[in-house]
Formats: sequence, structure tokens, C-alpha cells
Amino acid sequence: MSRSTVTAKPPAPGLVPDTRGRRLPRTLHPVAWWIWALALATAVSRTNNPLLLFLVLAVLGYVISMRRTEAPWARGFAYYLYLALTVVAIRVVFRAVFATGITPRDHFLFSLPHIPTPDWYAGIQLGGPVSLEALLSAATDGLRLACMLCCVGAANTLANPKRALRVLPGALYELGVAVTVSISVAPQLVQSVQRVRRARRLRAGRHKGLRALRGIVVPVLEDALERSLRLAAAMDSRGYGRAGTATRRSRRMTGALMLLGMCGLCAGAYGLLDATAPQLLGLPALAAGAALCVAGLRLGGRRVTRTTYRADPWLFPEWAVAGCGVLSAALLFSGAGFDAAELNPSIYPLSWPTLPPVPAAAILLAGAAGFLAPPPTASRVPAQRTEETT
Repeated sequence: MSRSTVTAKPPAPGLVPDTRGRRLPRTLHPVAWWIWALALATAVSRTNNPLLLFLVLAVLGYVISMRRTEAPWARGFAYYLYLALTVVAIRVVFRAVFATGITPRDHFLFSLPHIPTPDWYAGIQLGGPVSLEALLSAATDGLRLACMLCCVGAANTLANPKRALRVLPGALYELGVAVTVSISVAPQLVQSVQRVRRARRLRAGRHKGLRALRGIVVPVLEDALERSLRLAAAMDSRGYGRAGTATRRSRRMTGALMLLGMCGLCAGAYGLLDATAPQLLGLPALAAGAALCVAGLRLGGRRVTRTTYRADPWLFPEWAVAGCGVLSAALLFSGAGFDAAELNPSIYPLSWPTLPPVPAAAILLAGAAGFLAPPPTASRVPAQRTEETT
């Protein structure tokens, strides 16, 4: 008499078994990643020290390599690095072309053809001698902007843009959908190109260079058109863009509140930055503008009805990741334990910058997000079953 038995092989090492009742790994809340990245970008705006800026890039690379997923939007950080290098190169080239002259204490490098300019051109000349100090100053300024761009790129790489839509106010939901669609366009085009190239290799397509461009561009454009039509149909079936029960008066009131709120925020920011401005243009205007914006968002969000299947939790890892980024920015802005001049070293006289220990520790503190955040979601392998007949 034969009997069938079912045996399960153990899962492969490093993979999560598909066991019923076991909690799977989760990803970090997208708002926590954005708070961490924006706080680190705020800390970058405080310094012009190239050693600290390179340390920020190293921290970003470590966190992304440790907590990046396999999603399409998680593969775009390399493009932000290319954009950062382009920003630095453009800044250096512009400084070399639009020179401001050279002093006897500067180190002369080379000279460009000089183009005479009128007197009303504010003393800026086209071409002429270029000094080492001018290029280093331009490179450090470009590097600071490049680090800010990389911080935003890290947030786009680590945070799920579709999950971020859940926490947006109802009035900004349509704008958030548009931003999400625009962010996901580039990764989808890259996937389409890779898919077409694999299909061409399977069909023995050996053309390369410009001859293969037509065979790749046409299928990619066709795939993009089909994907946009499917997206439009899905958005229309979900009521995207419909005003709902909102009246014309409600829409006008929402627009007026948002416009006045933005004016209040601009006036408050100007009052805080300008020491000679009246006191009413400082914190009072900023608080009034923020209150008007919140009121406008609340009023505009009434016409958007959304349902959430499962809310994203905000637990200790979210507090830890967001906190280490905010604490890093707070340490650099407080100036406690270090000289503020160490954050912006002078190139006159030309010398190697120093690495201040307290700001360096603050930036390394932001790198703690690499192990404080939950690990990327592991893939699940279904238990393999074999049937034995005895």
C-alpha cells in the first residue's frame, strides 16, 4: 500500500520563509526619509568646508547602499551624482569665463582670451587671467550645491513616492499624484530600454550605435504610449481630477487662503533674514502665513475623499532616523564646541582645510540611519514540496 507524504525543504540562507503568521520586514515611513534628507541638506547649507561636504557624500552613499530597495525609483541615485558633477563643472567654468580679476597674492594658472566689456557691466570681465583661488572657491560653492542635490536624490531613492501620497493633505493630492508620475517616468523608460535591448539580443539583433537606435526608440515610445493610456484610464476610473461636491465659493476661498498664506510666509522669511525690518514682519507674519496655509489645505481637502487600506506605522525607527538628521543639523547651527570659521575656511592664504571634530561627528550621526532603519524587504521563497510515494 502506497502513501503520499509532503516534506518541506528548509529555506535558502538569508531568505525569509513563507511561514503563516510570521510578520514580514517593513520599509521605513517615507516622511522619515524626507525629514532626514532635508535636515542633512540644511546642515550642508551651513558649511563650505570641502572635507565636511565629502563626508556628507560618503554618509549618503553608505545609507543608500544599506537601505536601498529594488524598486524602480531606487536606481536613480547615480543620475543625481552625474547631475552633481555637472553642477560643479558648470560653476567652475562660469567662474573661469566670467572672471573678476586677479590680485598679486593669487596663484596664476592660465589666461583666457579677454573680451572688452562696458563700464556699466559692474566690473565683470569676460576672459583674462584665472587664479587657483578663484577655481577652488567656485568648486567648493558648486560642491555645496551638489551635496544638496544629492540629499534630495537620496530621499527620492529611499522613500517610496506612492506611499508618500497617503500622508499628503487632500488639497495637495492631485499635485502629489502628478509629481509621483513624473518621478517614475525616468525609471520606467530605463526599464523599457533594457527590455527592448534584451529582446533584440534574443532575436539576434547585432546592429549597434546609430543603426540600432531606430529599433530601440520606436518600441520604447510605443511602450510609453501604452503605459500612459493605461495610467489615464486607471486615474479616470478612480475619479482623479473631479471636483466632487465643492462649490465655486469654496474653491475661491481655498485659493484666497493659500495665496494670503504664501504671502505671509514670504514676508515672515524676509523679516527674519533682514535685521532692519519691522518686528511684525518676522515671527508674527510667519505664524499667520502658516495658519492661513493650514486653513486653506483643510478647506480644500474636504472635496477629496480618500480611503486607506493599511496606514503606515510611525514607530521607533522612524523617530530615530528623523531625529538623527534633525540633531545633525541642530549641532551645526548651534555652533557649540567648535569655531564657526571652521565651517567656512578661507582660501586666503591658501592652505589645506581642517576637519573639525564636532561637525564631523554630527554628520556621522546622520549616517546612523543606515542601521537604525529597518532593512530592505527580503524576498519570500515559497516552501518547496516534494511528493514521495512509498
